Amino acid sequence: MTGQVGMGAPRRAELWDRLRPGRPSDDAELTARVVWSVLAEPGDGVAGRLVADLGPAASLDLVFRDRAFPSPADAKREATAVGAAVRAAYESRGLEAPAGVRAGFLRWQPRMTGPLIASVFAMAEASAAELLVPGDPQWSPGFVGLGDNAPLLLWALGDVELLARFARSVAIVGTRAATGYGTHVATEFAAELAERGWTVVSGGAYGIDASAHRAALAAKGDTIAVMAGGLNSFYPTGNSDLIARVAREGLVVAEVPFGTPPTPFRFLARNRMIAAMTSVIVVVEAGSRSGSINTANHASSIGRPIAAVPGPITSPSSAGCHELVQSGRAELVARVEDIVRLAHGELPEPQQLADPEDPRYSRVLTTLSGRTPRTVGEVAARSGLGESEAAGVLGVLLLDGAVRKTEDGWVSVRRTE
Repeated sequence: MTGQVGMGAPRRAELWDRLRPGRPSDDAELTARVVWSVLAEPGDGVAGRLVADLGPAASLDLVFRDRAFPSPADAKREATAVGAAVRAAYESRGLEAPAGVRAGFLRWQPRMTGPLIASVFAMAEASAAELLVPGDPQWSPGFVGLGDNAPLLLWALGDVELLARFARSVAIVGTRAATGYGTHVATEFAAELAERGWTVVSGGAYGIDASAHRAALAAKGDTIAVMAGGLNSFYPTGNSDLIARVAREGLVVAEVPFGTPPTPFRFLARNRMIAAMTSVIVVVEAGSRSGSINTANHASSIGRPIAAVPGPITSPSSAGCHELVQSGRAELVARVEDIVRLAHGELPEPQQLADPEDPRYSRVLTTLSGRTPRTVGEVAARSGLGESEAAGVLGVLLLDGAVRKTEDGWVSVRRTE
């Protein structure tokens, strides 16, 4: 099988050293795991079970056939032989073999070609990506919830340490055809969560996904984009610059090999990863048939809490959110505190430092915008306070979380109480 990868063992060893800095690099196991990712579609439970029970290399040796079959009948006969070999391997270990191996072989066999496998290794060699596998310190603990449907590996561009921060990772997902309302909510939620140290996870798509990524980046926070296609090119192409920026400042991951195109069924499989690797899923806007509802369904199946943002009852873009709440699968949320509480339980109310009886604080707040930064001098002129007095009031409001200082000046932070 290793002859199919297009490179010898010394060259592969160099490849693993670069793809897996500071992590274990068992050549046979890594090679087999990459080949398995070529053969099996994401979420293939039969492949996942074989790899988990027998190991990547041993299981691949049982199913891999380096030859073409003259007819469908020949392929079916070989599938029967593979099924028998797998059962024997399981029996020798005192385990019960999974069902579906014969059908699995017929799915995997057309991809057992040297050129296809070699092309994946060649693109990996030319890439700047890292390779992560289960057991690595950076592997998301949330993937355990997917069982046999967990990813076999991940290709990653960016800060791989973000993956392990499951407890403070939040998915913000929604429709590509976002309304102005949905874009505003996604931006506000993502920015505030990022400022609080949460990693914002989404799918890099147009609409809500893009708004969430942009807001997290603008807030100097962490964000992860999960791709449905290979990392040799980013999809959608209109978001290529945004996704490239996420790769530079955050993290972009994919479980499919280089050269794999995104397809509708791969987007659906990708959604299970977004649901698994985050501690809470926020659906901002989604139609009844939206892919974001698919993400919520995955989250529900593995016990992840789901938050849904309410919208106008006349808006088709919010119909899916309302249905999630009505069915009891999601909790309605209107502020970031609702999301954090849903993920980690009740939070103590912070003690407010600004005296509510002191009119200076409200006067300063009314001069500020959530979008347009203002200097201390501008705040002083608009509020009727001296500059030093305005600076002192801003300092207290900063500690209360009511304002934020940017490179260009001061802005207000949306009140959530």
